[in-house]
Amino acid sequence: MTEITAPHPSGLTLPAIVLSADGEDAWGPLTPCDDPFALDPDEIARRVLDAGIVGLGGAAFPSAVKLGGARKAGVHTLIINGGECEPYLSCDDRQMRDDAAQIVDGIVLMLRATGAGTARVGIEDNKPEAIAAMRAAAAVQPAVQVCPVPARYPMGSEKQLIGVLTGIEMPADGRPADIGVVVHNVGTARAVRAAVVEGKPLIARLVTLNGNCMKAPGNIEVRLGTLAEAVIAFAGGLKGEGVGLARRVLGGPMMGQQMPHWRVPVVKGTSGILALDADEVAAQAPDPCIRCGSCVQACPAGLLPLEMSARIRNDALAEAVDIGLKDCIACGCCAFVCPSRIPLVQYFVHAKGELAAQERARLRTDATRKLAEQKRERVERDKREKAEAAARRKAEREAREAAARPAATPAEGVSA
Repeated sequence: MTEITAPHPSGLTLPAIVLSADGEDAWGPLTPCDDPFALDPDEIARRVLDAGIVGLGGAAFPSAVKLGGARKAGVHTLIINGGECEPYLSCDDRQMRDDAAQIVDGIVLMLRATGAGTARVGIEDNKPEAIAAMRAAAAVQPAVQVCPVPARYPMGSEKQLIGVLTGIEMPADGRPADIGVVVHNVGTARAVRAAVVEGKPLIARLVTLNGNCMKAPGNIEVRLGTLAEAVIAFAGGLKGEGVGLARRVLGGPMMGQQMPHWRVPVVKGTSGILALDADEVAAQAPDPCIRCGSCVQACPAGLLPLEMSARIRNDALAEAVDIGLKDCIACGCCAFVCPSRIPLVQYFVHAKGELAAQERARLRTDATRKLAEQKRERVERDKREKAEAAARRKAEREAREAAARPAATPAEGVSA
């Protein structure tokens, strides 16, 4: 065990296990399936669970839970997210071009696991090679439809993709299952196929390397846990040994996490490693809001970012929630278009974290109060049971004494 920096802007450390490679790069015993498409839905979910598969689009939600939950909810449509909309990222595009047949096999398995009748694969229309490859692979699967969607950020967001592909707007605070839909990523479909058909656990994922400071941008399959600095070194390193590097990012430039250094591990939700220079970052101090409304026009969720940020700055979180804070998908569009360079999305992420902390504190308070009430009830119950036991013992003692007392004789009665 050792301590290693978590893939998070905080730079905090977490315990980690260091594996020593034997250099043979060989699989251990696997459990492939001869007829995977005849498996019971629960068995498919179990194999996905055992393989450690989570959503590879970045959310990293356990896929087995999602598959089982979708079946219980009776979903009718499976949405496959190929709308890789963030700039710089191309790992999903690469997978769809190279492994379309495997992805479609995974989709068919997920259809069986969820009980959905139809799968729609949403791919941005600026990826013609991926669309062609997926359509060719899905030609023999009539339940799988490949649907081009507009190349517009944040098309990869769950709510936006569902709206475009089904015409149904997901309710605020709702889940896709509430409207009969479940969403998975194309990389997840590929991993499901490898787990169910070949018995392979999820130990690697495709990662995009990009940014003006990256010497050789591209996509690399990376073993989970590999340090970002090792991946960069494998790809040829940084231009000028990193001179001019302005920002290190894991994920996309809009929703990714800024890193303090490169000694952070690639995890299941890591879609990209970006080395950005000053021109790409354009880091400047923010100016006062000029109320131009650009953020309102750019918000894909139809919110009022400038009003929400004003309330958050005044610590009025409840008022920010009232005007839609919880509906924010943290896409970063508002901050990107803001001419005053106000870090709007950072305000919203901070506020959501504060709300979550308040909720945790409330739950702790409720739990403490419940424990105190239980203790008081237990003490009162003990006192009552002791009093009842004492009264019972007294009654038994008096009964024994009464039984042992000699009865009055008749002579004593006449004399009286």
